[in-house]
Amino acid sequence: MNHPLARLTADEVARNRELLHDAGIATADTRFALVSLHEPAKAEVLAWAPGQALDRRVRSLLLDRRTGEVREVLASVTAGRVLADRVVDVVAEGQPPILHEEFDLVEEILWKDEAWNAAMRRRGITEPRSVRVSALSAGCFDIPGEEGLRLVRCLAFLQLNEDDNIWAHPVDGVVAYVDLIARRVHDLIDEGPAEIPVTAYDYHLDDPARPPRTTQKPIEITQPEGPSFTVDGDVVTWEKWQFRVGFNAVEGLTLHQIGFADGDRVRPIIYRASVAEMVVPYGDPGPVRFWQNYFDAGEYSLGKEANSLTLGCDCLGEIHYLDATLHDDDGHPRTIRNAICMHEEDAGVLWKHTDGYNGSVSTRRQRRMVVSFFVTVGNYDYGFYWYFYLDGTIELECKATGIVFASAYPGDGPDGAEYPWASEIAPGVGAPYHQHLFSARLDMMVDGLANAVDEIDVQRVPMGPSNPYGNGFTRKITRLAKESEAARLADGNRGRVWRISNTERVNALGRPVAYTLQPEGLPTLLADDRSSIARRAAFTRKHLWVTAYDENERFPSGEYVNRNDGRTGIDTWVRADRDLDGADVVVWHTFGLTHYPRTEDWPIMPVDHTGFVLKPTGFFDTNPALDTPAPQPRHASCCHPVTGPHRDH
Repeated sequence: MNHPLARLTADEVARNRELLHDAGIATADTRFALVSLHEPAKAEVLAWAPGQALDRRVRSLLLDRRTGEVREVLASVTAGRVLADRVVDVVAEGQPPILHEEFDLVEEILWKDEAWNAAMRRRGITEPRSVRVSALSAGCFDIPGEEGLRLVRCLAFLQLNEDDNIWAHPVDGVVAYVDLIARRVHDLIDEGPAEIPVTAYDYHLDDPARPPRTTQKPIEITQPEGPSFTVDGDVVTWEKWQFRVGFNAVEGLTLHQIGFADGDRVRPIIYRASVAEMVVPYGDPGPVRFWQNYFDAGEYSLGKEANSLTLGCDCLGEIHYLDATLHDDDGHPRTIRNAICMHEEDAGVLWKHTDGYNGSVSTRRQRRMVVSFFVTVGNYDYGFYWYFYLDGTIELECKATGIVFASAYPGDGPDGAEYPWASEIAPGVGAPYHQHLFSARLDMMVDGLANAVDEIDVQRVPMGPSNPYGNGFTRKITRLAKESEAARLADGNRGRVWRISNTERVNALGRPVAYTLQPEGLPTLLADDRSSIARRAAFTRKHLWVTAYDENERFPSGEYVNRNDGRTGIDTWVRADRDLDGADVVVWHTFGLTHYPRTEDWPIMPVDHTGFVLKPTGFFDTNPALDTPAPQPRHASCCHPVTGPHRDH
């Protein structure tokens, strides 16, 4: 490997498994919940120079399928030895994420369980295997007898045939709590049968009653001279941008050492960027569904669920794909083909001006570099798209699609009031209200390590001596100097943004170079602040957190999210109240969607969008895209001078 952050290879994953088996740490009962590159501390990476020796280290999280014991192991595949090995206290710390094999396991357990099958018979279901079971993370609700258990809570759907869209047929009113180590039903909650919707909504099959449109003409995107970007191993260079691509089982796509060429150097902007966690809290408080809160990274391992992307379907244009090398439950290397998609695309007008005084017409086209991946987590699918623009702007767009998690709809109240916790999306089919909340971890490095964060609000100025006509307005700038001051909410009425500046470098005007985070400012967590999910997903209670860099603080709800009661998250880190002014800072941004499902979201949901933008703010001395070449017009008069000195409005 030629860089400390180079992605793990299949040989390294295999070597790691071999080392752990040779050391007697892994046995036939061992499952490899997580295998990931142990990224060196930032200072080590920044001090490293090509040609220097590398010690490639791999961190493994192991589960003993027989006993439930969990071990955390650090091994050097370079030196060929185990460096550290400890047993995880699953009561105090939590459980590893749910494994692929456990989704099949819960079905086998329930198909054989008499109490479960009796509940199904009460609903008119006599064939156990026609009931498909969704193994869902259990959360932590201080329920007696659940302490330390590797537990999932299971909801069911009826499958009418092998091609059926099961999500259309929720088997409601019953939930099984399954102990995955004991392989038995720990508890069964049955509130009584609800009518099972049986109408088929097989959107994925040809339907004579819904013939495809014939009105669409082909759209072809071609780059006859090839793309403008280059890929050297994991390093991508496009226009003036340069960054390194990473990928791991928890976060999926990560981006490292993002910089922009300015003069004779590449100026750093972000050391490491990722979506470090996302949670989907549901809002139905009933006894069957009160616990529905899913951490898709920490409990389900986003990276493991990455799709193999297909040209012409998932991606259009001149595409460069990267495979992702991960691991299976037995620790063997597993390759996801075409997991990462990279391309450039036209993004509209970069700038335009028609000048009535000098007769010039100037237009430039914006382009952006796109780096993306898509995951499927149960019923939902998510796309993560990082955009890099010619003018130095960085954007993250997250796309939510797939199938809403269906329930039986209990009907409106006797007074005609709608059921308060779910939408009716089809006759008898409900979809509980829920949120999709993401946490972007932005390890900032704006022109260096000495950074600071300011909160900037617009400020109205009352009419008075300094504002005699009442038209004046200004802005209020507040330095977030300590961690206790840097847990913040967005405020659209104040146009609130957060500026990350370098306290040691200035631009041509003598002002600190900076980038500004522009949030969407949509609702944060809607659950009560005293709730379990508010404790476990504390990051969702604020739009912004800023922390001093600590290499061990990688995930906003902690390393062990599954069955963790919320004692290891970002709200606990900031109690240290570390200084942030001129420090090496990490910006954590919470953003996302509040979803009241619509009939138009059924049976498959059109993409919904959320994200944020980072804009250079005095980082450059002028528009950094002034050297963008003029487009080649389709018509001769497109970019030619106008005639006459002025044009009337």
